[in-house]
Amino acid sequence: MSKAVLHSDNHDSGSYKSYITGFVLCVVLTLIPFMLVMYPVGPRWVTITLFVVTAVAQLLVQLVYFLHLNRKTEDGWNLASFVFTLLILLIIIGLSIWIIWSMHYHMMINR
Repeated sequence: MSKAVLHSDNHDSGSYKSYITGFVLCVVLTLIPFMLVMYPVGPRWVTITLFVVTAVAQLLVQLVYFLHLNRKTEDGWNLASFVFTLLILLIIIGLSIWIIWSMHYHMMINR
């Protein structure tokens, strides 16, 4: 890839430095929940809360560093992409919770 593609004059998105920063942040945000699950140090609710917080933080890191979504408006595409991402995320999480709850409800032997 040429330097013109990887480096923009307006901001630092797309440079090797931003990709390395995003990668390091993603690795750290992956290791934190992994270590919390492998070596629990607190109550279960704290582990679950930190797990969800790091997942949301990793989503934001990937949106900013890899998809280059920022506050600048480029004909509204950044906002549309972000809203679409949130919509898909809510659908996946909501349906997963619904399916798991439904399976739990229907498989209970002693109701």
